[in-house]
Amino acid sequence: MSDRTPAGQFLDAAIGLLQRVRDEEAEQIAAAGTLLADTVAAGGRLFAFGAGHSSLAAQDLVYRAGGLALMNLLAVPGTVGVDVVPATLGSALERVDGLASAVLDTSPLRSGDALVVISLSGRNALPVEMAARARAVGVRVVGVTSVAYATETTSRNASGTFLKDHCDIVLDSKIAVGDAELTLDTVAAPFASASTVVTSALLQAVMATAAAVLADRGIEPPLLRSGNVDGGREWNAQVFDRYADRIFYRH
Repeated sequence: MSDRTPAGQFLDAAIGLLQRVRDEEAEQIAAAGTLLADTVAAGGRLFAFGAGHSSLAAQDLVYRAGGLALMNLLAVPGTVGVDVVPATLGSALERVDGLASAVLDTSPLRSGDALVVISLSGRNALPVEMAARARAVGVRVVGVTSVAYATETTSRNASGTFLKDHCDIVLDSKIAVGDAELTLDTVAAPFASASTVVTSALLQAVMATAAAVLADRGIEPPLLRSGNVDGGREWNAQVFDRYADRIFYRH
């Protein structure tokens, strides 16, 4: 397929973003992976949160072949995906002040755990308060966001801050404001989003780092295998049994 086609242009744009993340975020990726490894080694639990389409990257970390079995989804009803009707309700809930505190107060999250908060814009109340409230109770927070939003948009929460302001480590996805990589004279709006591709790849790089750091310390990483390969289900059952008190998606 010619690079002059929209498909080729989008793939080139996505590849370019992935290369930027690889080259410009290497130090932060290593730090985030080490933070997660530290948490696992210390007996802590891992959680991931994202609202709307940012939830896709969070869900991709949970109960994932080749992923850390200890990663749990911190779900806020109505914001996990576009299955809620109307779909716009999820966007509205992201802007509700105080919702994050209510969720965290009733969640299993505790001091010593780690939370990955994913929000492309990082400007809405829910992800900002989620990160701030989690850190206040002793949870270490890794934020995944586009830092460009903090300079090109305004905050939508009472604090006037962004997700990046409430994290131990910030991973910048490099996505441009608006999350659309292509334009055409014949199309009124920019189109072709790359945030899901880039954010998921960024987080898988963090998971790879965490697994390698644990192994370097002589700790077997609690990894899951595919249930579609011989022995995979048996392997996973042993992991589930060993870490039953740190896995919440099976309860």
